[in-house]
Amino acid sequence: MWEDLVARYAWADKDELEAYTFSVIAGRTEDEVIRAFGGDADVSRTMTFTEASQEQANQRCELLRAVTAEAYVVAVEWGYRGSIPEIARRASADGGEFFSFYRDINARYQVMHDADGRVDGMFDPFDLLDAALTGSDPELPAWAAGVSFHMRTLCAESLALMERTMGVPVDPAWVDTRLRTLLLAPPSALFDDPATAWTP
Repeated sequence: MWEDLVARYAWADKDELEAYTFSVIAGRTEDEVIRAFGGDADVSRTMTFTEASQEQANQRCELLRAVTAEAYVVAVEWGYRGSIPEIARRASADGGEFFSFYRDINARYQVMHDADGRVDGMFDPFDLLDAALTGSDPELPAWAAGVSFHMRTLCAESLALMERTMGVPVDPAWVDTRLRTLLLAPPSALFDDPATAWTP
């Protein structure tokens, strides 16, 4: 039941994390996902979310934390790399599937789904709050059908949508657990055309 799924993610609306992106990828190995994000799969450490975010702030770098959960790879970031459409395309090309949820303290949110190298839906759940208040019916991708978003449960609903779509839960323990962590190349080294990279 949808309400039970949302309730399981109540922790996401209570956290004090400044910014994060959770990405779930199917049909890829952990190393393949790391390379799609711009990391070197041969060089890694283990770090908690807090350790990674502190190092990023101090060193002005970008880090990716990755873990394999059943048949899926989950990427956890203090940042936004998983919200870039070109990253989703690279991670899902040739039969893969990708879903990400991004949020930051400036009330910016994004959910995105990509199948087989093609983004088939990307939107900001925050933008849909007015639609709920006015009774309008915004056009949503098929994988988001029947979902409404509410201010107090916006993060929980987004993560519940991720689980409903991909079939794998996001474990809050991944924030504090020491996961495989890799340095990412800067976006300028990844994209010949940054504007195209951000285009769904």
